[in-house]
Amino acid sequence: MSSKKLIDAIKEKGKNIEAEMSFFEHLEVLRWHIIRSVIAIIIFAILSFTFYDFVFNQIIMGPKNLDFWTYRMMCKLADIFNLDDFCVQRIPFNIISTELTGQFMLQINSCLLMAVALGFPYLLFEVWLFIKPALTVVEQKSARGFVFYATLLFVLGALFGYYIVVPLSINFLANISLSAEITNQITIDNYLSTVATLTLGCGVVFLLPILIFILSKLGIMTPQFMRASRRYAAVIILVIAAVITPSADVITMLTVAAPMFLLYEISIMVSSKVKKEKELKEKEFYKS
Repeated sequence: MSSKKLIDAIKEKGKNIEAEMSFFEHLEVLRWHIIRSVIAIIIFAILSFTFYDFVFNQIIMGPKNLDFWTYRMMCKLADIFNLDDFCVQRIPFNIISTELTGQFMLQINSCLLMAVALGFPYLLFEVWLFIKPALTVVEQKSARGFVFYATLLFVLGALFGYYIVVPLSINFLANISLSAEITNQITIDNYLSTVATLTLGCGVVFLLPILIFILSKLGIMTPQFMRASRRYAAVIILVIAAVITPSADVITMLTVAAPMFLLYEISIMVSSKVKKEKELKEKEFYKS
């Protein structure tokens, strides 16, 4: 009896050692994914640093210049529809640095932000490589194209944020004047934070259909639930739009909310498609 207990204890210990080895192997794999991701970010940061004149003058400072693409299109629409107030005539604020290390940190932070934006597809690819071995063959086939579609949605969201939300917010906030005695002197950190938050924030928000796809695959989200929750979703979307946009301008907030409503409807279609595929597979299983 004691020998049987000893054998069982040895077997149990062996299982624990095997589990621990498996856990540490996963940690080792994760470590290399993180290392490769960090290397990619460093490479894109160095690339941004090399072409920093273009990054700063054309990308970061672009929404402050009157010749920015969005402002030019707004003036063209103003000419076509005789909307004089729609054309942006001035952006009255100066950008200042209030710290000795302000401009140096601006260069470092902006290069890192550019690196994250440029390296986002590769970061998604590393995430996919990490979770792929844990999926079945069927799950791998159904999740095929994850990196492509997630990258596409992120890029569309970032472009929407940069060319629509950022200039509308800057134009609105810069032209608020409570008194002629007050001059807008905006710190470079605040300006960069606003541009980055709105651009990357919109990029992340546009990933909603991917999130719904994953939740639907897990059975957590259903199209019926999403249709029944439209009114609550509308409130949440408006709150998110209000948080993303730093301005109190209703037009800007609704401009941000409009594509989010569209994304919600697309997400319902995605969830519905996933459910139909599940039902079809169940029917084929029972037939066989």
